Amino acid sequence: MIRVLLVDDQELLRSGFRLILELEDDIRVVGEAADGARGAEEARRLKPDVVLMDIRMGEVDGIEATRRIVAADAGRVVVLTTFDLDEYVYAALRAGASGFLLKDTRPADLVDAVRIVARGDALLAPSVTRRLLERFTASAVVADSAAAELTEREREVLRLLAGGRSNLEIADALVLTEATVKSHVSNLLRKLGLRDRVQAVTWAYEHGLVRPGQS
Repeated sequence: MIRVLLVDDQELLRSGFRLILELEDDIRVVGEAADGARGAEEARRLKPDVVLMDIRMGEVDGIEATRRIVAADAGRVVVLTTFDLDEYVYAALRAGASGFLLKDTRPADLVDAVRIVARGDALLAPSVTRRLLERFTASAVVADSAAAELTEREREVLRLLAGGRSNLEIADALVLTEATVKSHVSNLLRKLGLRDRVQAVTWAYEHGLVRPGQS
């Protein structure tokens, strides 16, 4: 059973998300919170698998709440936002969020997102990610010494990963097995000191390994 915590200052949205998620046999909403501070407290208390986190809330926003939850290892956070070019989303990813979705996402995609993040993967919304990163990485610097530790194959994998490719798609593109791609992803995350694919994509754009518009 996937345990979910909802953190949003709009009761109507929390109710809607609860209704969608609890139609699924493998998902249960274990708590709700109307602000970031309470959301972080509830996450530490309930230890949910996934926290659906609004960004713009009261005194403690979703960014700070995400930071507190990740620091306490109290659940994996999926950020929900109304705007696909919201600078707060980028900040939330840097704070440790495992991904983000738009609030008007289809119910089926919301359910899929919860399952993806619950099993330990990171979630990127391809239609939004590139536009978001284009705005905040227009002046990306060249890759630093950390990137020098990567093999050329690991760089190729990272470039494709940053373009939104799945492990299977990367395997097809590089004529590798999916298991080999998973190994390369694990190695590059370890070398760069990153937690998951979301951080890897952000890192790749920030350090100029890929540029906005590349796929």
